[in-house]
Amino acid sequence: MSDGKWGAIPQGQGIWRFSIWAPAAQEVALVLDDQLLAMQESVGHWTLLTRAEPDMAYLFRIDGEDRADPASRRQVQTLNGPSMTVDAAGFDWGAPWRGRPWNEAVIYEMHIGSYTPEGTFAAAIDRLPELADLGITVLNVMPVSQFEGKWGWGYDGVLIRAPQPTYGTPDDMRAFVRAAQELGMSVILDLVMNHFGPWHNYLPGYAPEFYTKTPTPWGAGIAFHQPMVRAFFLEAALGWLDEYRLDGFRLDAVHQIRDRSDPHFLKLLHDTIRSTDRGRPIHLVTEDERNLPHLRDLGYDAEWNDDWHNALHVALTGETQGYYKRFAPDPFGDLAHALANGQVDEGQDNPIEETRGAPAAHLPWTSFVNSNHTHDQIGNRPHGERLLTLVGEETGLVLHAALMLMPFVPMLFQGEEIGSEAPFPFFCDPPDEAAREAVRKGRAKELGRLDYDITDMPDPTGPNAMDMACPYPSSDPERARRWQALTRQLASLRASHVVPLLASGDTGPGSVTRHGENAFHASWAFNGGTLNMLLCLGAPATGATRPDTPVFSRGNPLSDDFAIDVWITS
Repeated sequence: MSDGKWGAIPQGQGIWRFSIWAPAAQEVALVLDDQLLAMQESVGHWTLLTRAEPDMAYLFRIDGEDRADPASRRQVQTLNGPSMTVDAAGFDWGAPWRGRPWNEAVIYEMHIGSYTPEGTFAAAIDRLPELADLGITVLNVMPVSQFEGKWGWGYDGVLIRAPQPTYGTPDDMRAFVRAAQELGMSVILDLVMNHFGPWHNYLPGYAPEFYTKTPTPWGAGIAFHQPMVRAFFLEAALGWLDEYRLDGFRLDAVHQIRDRSDPHFLKLLHDTIRSTDRGRPIHLVTEDERNLPHLRDLGYDAEWNDDWHNALHVALTGETQGYYKRFAPDPFGDLAHALANGQVDEGQDNPIEETRGAPAAHLPWTSFVNSNHTHDQIGNRPHGERLLTLVGEETGLVLHAALMLMPFVPMLFQGEEIGSEAPFPFFCDPPDEAAREAVRKGRAKELGRLDYDITDMPDPTGPNAMDMACPYPSSDPERARRWQALTRQLASLRASHVVPLLASGDTGPGSVTRHGENAFHASWAFNGGTLNMLLCLGAPATGATRPDTPVFSRGNPLSDDFAIDVWITS
């Protein structure tokens, strides 16, 4: 993107353009190796064309203070140190990659820092063949934008375009993407555009117009109506797609991307990405707690459907604190609604919580990304327990089968494919003891307010919290083999039976018959046939009839508390 408005961009023939928006600055200069070069200003936008090479260190000296490039593609080391020039054009991508259609998606959410003991892109590459063999088709990589310190979930990124250096170099990340794609797996990146991390973000000082006075849960809101702010995030997204050959994004908490402009930033982002044919499908997935279908109506592919997990969690554990509270009155009824319509909250009254959502059953089933747990639901507990840990293995195996064979897009969290009970607690690496203590107290206060037992909660600022999150190698190899075999079987059945139905097109909302409080017969009609599921979640299916030739069975739904049958009718 030689015409971008932010960052260090090669122009060809050894010339680079360095640009930054600093409307509050009186003077900006480029520190390039040992040179101090004055920059030219126009309406707060400072630019300079000069000779440079890849891998050169640089800083912006803004009114006497040296600052990293907010659009840095790579840091020499720390957030508040020098940035580096990066030219992605020389990377060898090997064979062309044509991507995969969304209806084939079996997503695997992974956190690079805890996915392997080494916590690097290079180490993660070694595990990718196993995932491809199991039938994973999409890797959902948690945020990699550089954040403070050596460990963290990634949602406190400060330099949105620079890969976290503890994970590896930009070329290491490109090699990871190339390796995944060579194995037939798409890679989508979790991209945070609603806030920046709290440490070493200097934008407010020289570009206060980057922000609004409207707060978010993580600080001041971002001024998406500002043209230079829109350009910043558009260039970041396009850079990830084009410089790293990504297959799309999971956009974090888009309900906090507030914009009264026309078009709204999220429409502009969608339209800009879709306007270029990259020779592969680009998948756009959102996280949006409002339960509104408007972005999917606009053309976004899917949204994380937390309703499925939340209702399931309440139904099977009885926990009703925090965001589980709204599912407390009738969790099994909520599950029935989710099976038939995709999500639970669609604008109907809730007896104990505010109304939210709008009807979404008109959307294709693949517009809902379902999971039995994600990093959020596991990590937003004092000890980071997975749902599997809370409900036991046999129940977990039935839930695993249901997730993989429903028409919704299934997503597994790292380790789920081996039945791991490794926790995934919250962790971060603040810059000093005062910041660490503030995180500890804040975390304890928030979880204590939700009536969780915080006794012996791991220190969220220490390395042990991340170390315990690595699910490999399994502590129970036989259990791991059992789960891997089931995962492989389910992914194969999904590819051979469910995906063709999805490709044929659905013909309306699902249908659910209750067989007692805890059992459901769900059916989803497609042009190519009807997918049926008899699912028991705590009691046998009273008065149900089993199929003669199921595609998949586990247990006996007529006699077992936890069981599942799946079959297809014409």
